[in-house]
Amino acid sequence: MKRYSVAVIAGDGIGPEVIEAAIPVLDAAAKKHGCAFDWERLPYSADHYLKTKETLPEAAFQHLRDDVDAIFLGAIGDPRVPGNEHARDILLGLRFRLDLYVNFRPVILLHPDLTPLKTTKPIDFVIFRENTEGVYLGRGRSSGDEYIAEEVNTGKGVERIIRAAFAWAQAQGKTRVTMSDKSNAVPAHKIWQEKFKAVAAEYPAISAEHRYVDALAMELVRAPERFQVIVTNNLYGDILSDLGAGLVGGLGLAASANLHPGRAGLFEPVHGSAPPLAGKGVANPMAAVLTGALMFEQLGHPDAARALERAVKETLAKGVRTPDIGGKATTKEVAAAMLYSPSLAAEPSS
Repeated sequence: MKRYSVAVIAGDGIGPEVIEAAIPVLDAAAKKHGCAFDWERLPYSADHYLKTKETLPEAAFQHLRDDVDAIFLGAIGDPRVPGNEHARDILLGLRFRLDLYVNFRPVILLHPDLTPLKTTKPIDFVIFRENTEGVYLGRGRSSGDEYIAEEVNTGKGVERIIRAAFAWAQAQGKTRVTMSDKSNAVPAHKIWQEKFKAVAAEYPAISAEHRYVDALAMELVRAPERFQVIVTNNLYGDILSDLGAGLVGGLGLAASANLHPGRAGLFEPVHGSAPPLAGKGVANPMAAVLTGALMFEQLGHPDAARALERAVKETLAKGVRTPDIGGKATTKEVAAAMLYSPSLAAEPSS
């Protein structure tokens, strides 16, 4: 049986609740599909920072870089740390320092009653968000009442995220890749146009199209079923993926993976720490389980990933849901329903 070392940073707010609820579900999928996880729980969080003034020490970073197969992150963010120092060092620090340049966010309608749209068509697309450049680098300056944020786009950074999107599309049998920028208003986005055309020429079997980000946002609401793979910059990818989550049930179902081929990935549900919900037992663990499915996929166990996706669908169909998607079940009740779903076939303990 293949064993994997997974570092767990449960984080803040609802992070520890959804992570601890999801872990037994992931263990069940692993057991059924011939692998196992060795979970290593690390303390880094707002609580840890407030006690020690330590965010992510260098030794811990090196351990995460060199010694683990994956990082499973709950959520980072706490109003007791208004400057978000710990969040920058843990989440953004790991993304940038590990060069996890692919932020992969699937948008899939798992049950027809979850979408606010009047449509019976399937919604199933993915967003490749560039994860290490853009305005998220925090470069800029201020003078008086003028605040300037600099957006960084390099040829290398833009080309590799576009290439990742096309390679994934080809591997998955997809036929269309859509690149989104704002090159009609932002001259720096010319590099996106140039690199997209160059890489697209290497994939003649895939239709390559461009949409300005404002037009794409409108089209995603009007006809989301026509999109398959979207690739865009850091800021637009962040915004569009939340829009996508809204189309299929909300952030409680939104998973993401931060990837660099050949390296350990960082896997995190998109919903954030939601401090007002912490400790109330109402947080939706489905995003954490679906994030676990992405982790299985990256580790080379697609059958386990599909089993987790089916477990979520079966639980939704059964009506076991947290309040964010119209139900009355608790975090633990939803997790138990997934654990004992037909796709995982776990037996209740006596």
